[in-house]
Amino acid sequence: MKILDRYLAKTLLFYTLTVMTVWVGIYALFNFINEIDVIGQQNYTLLSAVIYVAADLPAVIYSHSSVIILLGCLLGLGHLAATSQLVVIRGCGASIVQIAQKVVSIALMFIFVVILLGEFIAPMSTQYSDLYKAKALGGSVSTSSQKGFWLKNGNTIINVKKNFDSRVFGGVTLIQLDKNHQLEAALYADKAIFDGKHLTLENTKHYQLNQTEKFTDIQLKNQQKYSTEVSFNQTAIEALEKDPRDLSSWELYQHIGFLADNNLTSQAFEVELYKRAIKPVTLIAMLLLSMLFIFGSLRDATLGKKIFLGVVISLFFELSSRIGSVISLRFDYDPLFSVSAPTLVVLAIALFLLKKKSAG
Repeated sequence: MKILDRYLAKTLLFYTLTVMTVWVGIYALFNFINEIDVIGQQNYTLLSAVIYVAADLPAVIYSHSSVIILLGCLLGLGHLAATSQLVVIRGCGASIVQIAQKVVSIALMFIFVVILLGEFIAPMSTQYSDLYKAKALGGSVSTSSQKGFWLKNGNTIINVKKNFDSRVFGGVTLIQLDKNHQLEAALYADKAIFDGKHLTLENTKHYQLNQTEKFTDIQLKNQQKYSTEVSFNQTAIEALEKDPRDLSSWELYQHIGFLADNNLTSQAFEVELYKRAIKPVTLIAMLLLSMLFIFGSLRDATLGKKIFLGVVISLFFELSSRIGSVISLRFDYDPLFSVSAPTLVVLAIALFLLKKKSAG
């Protein structure tokens, strides 16, 4: 059985790497074509475009890993079936369920490697590619939308109208509350600098409220600088402007807690985190669903067509899962349920049919 395990792993690895090379190569080609218009500007050369596209490849591999592993494993199994090797393997005493278990185990090893790639290498390589391109074009990476945000820091509510680069803010208002949650002071500055620990407002207007039983006295003071220590860090601010897919799972987890502490919606980040957590289970469901077509056609002349049909059905299932994630954001469904329900239903159906086919 160890020889069989090694042979299966070798075959599936070969086809998975082949699919990855072709798949990623096509993406790299189209990404390079998109960079042609930029080549020649400032110091952005042909080599710069190649480096930029290459540095982004780990993120491409990670985002399409499920499809790549699915196609690789199915093509590998299809090759074994077309050359009657699966018939020989079954003749040696291996049942359909045992073969499926071996394939799933190998696929999970593949996805474990891909997860390490996506969690530790892809975020750094993507950041490097963006910085490299910006430097070559003579600029710096900044948020194009410059969207503002609200945060809570102890008894102080912070409003930023424009976030230029997660370090320089525009139109900053601090609303300070007393221990009874009553308005105590308000500060405003056109510009503020954030160094990761302190928020420093420049040319600040400081409105201090002094309340008596009958009157509220408002005093205005102009301060050249006003600095306050904050509980959030640079990573939390940068994450506000990033797409959830650009964050590692640990960053997603931290950011969800950060948003919850500030009473901000975190559903998009929760959906992304749950999708990653259930990704191995989704891959298993897709593989088992597709393998049903292979095991039922070991001597069938239309094996290729049935493998293709299995792949199409599995990809349609993944598309449905993604649509479910979007629906959960649109209609405010529970993120964990919307992400896991389609996968668990298909997995249960695939396991039932696989055991039924094995028993038959």
